Amino acid sequence: MPIPAHSPSPQRTLLRDDVYRSIRDAIVRGQLAPGEQLRDQELGAWLQVSRTPVREALQRLAQAGLVVAQPGRMTRVAPENPEAIVHARQIAAELHALAMNLAVADLTGADLDAMERANERLRAALDTADIDAAITADDEFHEVALSRSGNPLIADHLELVTATLRRTEYLHFDSVAGSASPEKHTEIIAAVRAGDHGLAVDLTRQNWASLSGRQSRRSESPASP
Repeated sequence: MPIPAHSPSPQRTLLRDDVYRSIRDAIVRGQLAPGEQLRDQELGAWLQVSRTPVREALQRLAQAGLVVAQPGRMTRVAPENPEAIVHARQIAAELHALAMNLAVADLTGADLDAMERANERLRAALDTADIDAAITADDEFHEVALSRSGNPLIADHLELVTATLRRTEYLHFDSVAGSASPEKHTEIIAAVRAGDHGLAVDLTRQNWASLSGRQSRRSESPASP
């Protein structure tokens, strides 16, 4: 099993969540490719931890749909599943819309300025095809409403689906420009500034949901006659 060349942390011991995030990020970024066999011992050596936190991390990743475990046989990185991508996008759309609905009345001018700065970083990253910077900027844009929503459970539930969507964006960079649209973000900010809170919520939902069907068809297209 090829593993990333460098340990993600200089620490000798990683917390359970750190192990989970390190393996998750390697899968999301395609460093651990779909279908790749995952071996506890090799992952433990890479992260400098025992096999126990690795196994716990793989169980969590299986719940998130990024890992397929065959009891008594082997564990592999899950292949891309167009239907699962659609389902994940639907859930993400509703949860982000909920966060905006809870947050919108409390968003300040400083919050909107922060969203605009994140959106400009997103636009610049897309112009230079820097996917890491684009995804970071998109996360920063949406994090404003998530943090202002006052409901930490929204972010917890998003964790289960966001990694699936981000992996698709890393593996198919052309999808980033659509799912992380600077133009749609600009419309969301304008709706908030205008006091049209319902529109801001609807636009947030559209931002995550609008490409679900088209993305599914694109993923399935190689098998088409």
